[in-house]
Amino acid sequence: MPSSRRSPDALSPGSTPGPVVSSAHLAAGAAPGLSEVEYGLILAGHAFQRWIVLCAAAAGQPGLSPVEVLILHTVQHRDRPKRQAEILLALGIEDAHIATYAIRKLAAAGLVRTSRAGKEKLVSTTPEGAALCARYAALRERLLAGPVGAGGPAGEALSAVASTLRTLSGFYDAASRAAATL
Repeated sequence: MPSSRRSPDALSPGSTPGPVVSSAHLAAGAAPGLSEVEYGLILAGHAFQRWIVLCAAAAGQPGLSPVEVLILHTVQHRDRPKRQAEILLALGIEDAHIATYAIRKLAAAGLVRTSRAGKEKLVSTTPEGAALCARYAALRERLLAGPVGAGGPAGEALSAVASTLRTLSGFYDAASRAAATL
């Protein structure tokens, strides 16, 4: 069935570009729009990781990895201790050793503490970790949320994008499981 969309690499003088993708051979299939989303995810993912690391540094804690920043905020969420399994589930981390290493590094930095509840390991923020999260939130409000609120997409549009990304994550998870069985 012919597509009304231009080939991702087809440009002639005076024409408008086709979809913006990282790999034209992947956009040639049944869902060229998916390739556009994937390229957007690549760019947004790298920009987001760069942002959270630099915001944490500006808030007073340089040297954290993106996973460590995410785990710290997840542990601070609702100001209650989290089981490591909850952290893994919330962040979609499959390899527990990645979270274990990050939690150890955060504990060594004095940002979280661990305890036991039976067989389960609990992680909670220390006062220093909570203070870092508060400074991060203030910087995020000033440097990111404020400008997005003033000139970026409306809240409803952002919520729709978030919903679409969560839906797509389910398709990627299902496709990953299928690929693992091939």
